[in-house]
Order: sequence, then structure tokens, then C-alpha cells
Amino acid sequence: MKGAYLLIITLPKDTSVMVGKHGILHFKKGCYAYVGSALNGLDQRIQRHLRRDKKTHWHIDYLLPFTEIIEIFYKENNRREECRIAQYLERNFASIQGFGCSDCSCKSHLFFGSFDSIMKVVTSLQMELYPFDRICKKN
Repeated sequence: MKGAYLLIITLPKDTSVMVGKHGILHFKKGCYAYVGSALNGLDQRIQRHLRRDKKTHWHIDYLLPFTEIIEIFYKENNRREECRIAQYLERNFASIQGFGCSDCSCKSHLFFGSFDSIMKVVTSLQMELYPFDRICKKN
């Protein structure tokens, strides 16, 4: 399965995180939406994000240990759709400048907003809910 995905995560408290070449970034407590793509295995990419024990490779890998993944959505597609989704989210939410978009011209792939407002926008994107066992996030 190939396509784009959206992680809905919560950060329980204000947190500063060293994020690769970005250095230390400051994140406010709250709800975030991270958009990514996986054209070589969507399920494998999502499962990787759910694991706690992994090497840091992408920007999101630095932030996830401090968060809880509360929902995951996906959209099957053979072409990259993450930038279109990110641009849609950019029109509706504050973003973390340069996060998750080092390989494209987007401003960000990480967005901040209330859970309800994020879910309302996600619904309009017509993405499918990814079934996952919330217990596995603790591994």
C-alpha cells in the first residue's frame, strides 16, 4: 500500500526538543497534525512511527518520544500527496516552520491546533482512519 498519512499527536506539556539540524525547537502543549508519505510501504512507515525503539531519521522521530499518537489517517495513492495535504493544513493552522519538509518547498508538515478543529479539517480531506492498537505506542 502506498500513499499519504496523517498522525494526530498530543504533547502533554511545553517541551524543547533537539531536532537534527534545526537545533532546539520549542513546542507548545497541545494537539499536532503531522503529514507524511510512504510510496514504498505505507503500513510499514506507520508501524515505524508507532515504535518507540528506533533510530532518529525524520524530524518527527525527534518529537514522537514526547507525545502520544491519538489518531492516524491515511489515503492510498501512487503519487506524493503529502504536500497538497500540508498546503491545505497550512491554510487552517499554525505550523512549525521547516519541520518535516526538507525534501520539498512546503513551509511545514507539522501543524498545531485544537483536536476538534484538526479533526474537522481531516474529515474534509477524505482520509481513512488507520486501525492501530494504542498499547503498541508504549513499546
